[in-house]
Amino acid sequence: MLRSSTLATPLTEGNMSHRIEKDSLGEISVPSDAYYGAQTQRAVDNFPISGIPFGRGFIYALGLIKRSTAEANMDMGLLDTERGAAIVQAANEVMGGTLDAHFPIDIFQTGSGTSTNMNTNEVISNRGIEIMGGTLGSKDPVHPNDHVNMGQSSNDVIPTAIHVAGALAIHNELLPALKHLHGALNEKSCEWDHIIKSGRTHLMDATPVRLGQEFGGYAAQVQHGIRRAELARDALLELALGGTATGTGINRPPDFPSKAIARIAQETGVAFLEANNHFEAQGARDGVVEASGQLKTIAASFMKIANDIRWLGSGPRTGFYEIALPSVQPGSSIMPGKVNPVLCEMLTMVSAQVMGNDVAINIGGQGGNFELNVYLPMMAHNLLQSVTILANGAQAFTDRCVSGIEANEEICTQSVERNLAICTSLAPAIGYDKAAAISKEAFKTNQTVREVAIDWNVLPADELDRLLDGRAMTEPS
Repeated sequence: MLRSSTLATPLTEGNMSHRIEKDSLGEISVPSDAYYGAQTQRAVDNFPISGIPFGRGFIYALGLIKRSTAEANMDMGLLDTERGAAIVQAANEVMGGTLDAHFPIDIFQTGSGTSTNMNTNEVISNRGIEIMGGTLGSKDPVHPNDHVNMGQSSNDVIPTAIHVAGALAIHNELLPALKHLHGALNEKSCEWDHIIKSGRTHLMDATPVRLGQEFGGYAAQVQHGIRRAELARDALLELALGGTATGTGINRPPDFPSKAIARIAQETGVAFLEANNHFEAQGARDGVVEASGQLKTIAASFMKIANDIRWLGSGPRTGFYEIALPSVQPGSSIMPGKVNPVLCEMLTMVSAQVMGNDVAINIGGQGGNFELNVYLPMMAHNLLQSVTILANGAQAFTDRCVSGIEANEEICTQSVERNLAICTSLAPAIGYDKAAAISKEAFKTNQTVREVAIDWNVLPADELDRLLDGRAMTEPS
């Protein structure tokens, strides 16, 4: 169901008090207690699409950009101290989250994100006006365009916000979660290194492996995922700020971007820098496409790990049940006592969503028409959602599943002796064809490979024991 304009923000619910604001299109009614203004209200009215506004990370990035640009403009003597201080204070409040209710615009809006940049300018302008004792909506003494947006354009601010928000989310959320998951998987790998079990290829019995080796493989996938997340973060370090309307830098001083970006880097502790080429930085979104591709690869790893773990824990009577997953909630409304691998299922759905987000980001990345990409809000939302759900999914999967998994060592051990593929270790001694015949006979007569090999007297008993040693079969020979 589409949200109406009156439901776009909690500020308007049950509140009949409004003020009249003006923009280049004329007058429009705005809630009297809203810090946003005419352009935001028009966007709220125009885009009742998904009910999804920009999230905390993106709004934080916008506040940081506006604070940093105000400080840079004050430093260059272009913005007076009193106005600048009010803008900085308002921008700090945007960064802190206290003004989030004043950012109601849907992510499906103008492709440049101009509506959201003006939303930010209006909120900071009106809050600055309030700080300086003025009247909301008057644009005096703090003008949203002339002062808050000084030296900027939506066309460089929104791409900058995407990169800042994305890089920070990866750095502060995803990387710690991946390292947490890697530690838990690596711990299980070491703990279970002694447990021998059947390997499986094509979902069929294969030569034995150690349970610790399997989990070591998962740990290695996540270790690669950490590197990929770092590459994703680094793909977002160049910032478009300073390109203004088309990449030329019109209406901003030469030193403006370097001064503002240095403040962004100092505040975040992330090595942001000015884009080497502002036309690439605004006309294309290749960095976002690259970052999303790395996230998609991490999602593919998660899908494999989660699926393997739920297969290994399947049962408990009619599945593999080589590991026991923690029981975190009842699994059925009709079957008493049933417990399902819900954390694994969660992680596979997260992975699917990230892959879907990547498809949309790839489509968006092609949408750079000459000097501007016009899929920016969607790309921003998808990138940030992918980072957040990967991070939260990894954290929950680690804490509520991986850390509590227990090995069913007896079941693992029994599967090795019944495994027909252990005939592979006999092949170098008796030949492939003879070993294959033993495997077929064992299956046909419901015996083990060892039992048939003894009956056929293919090797001395001690040599047979040596070749069929489970541990030896999990290492090069």
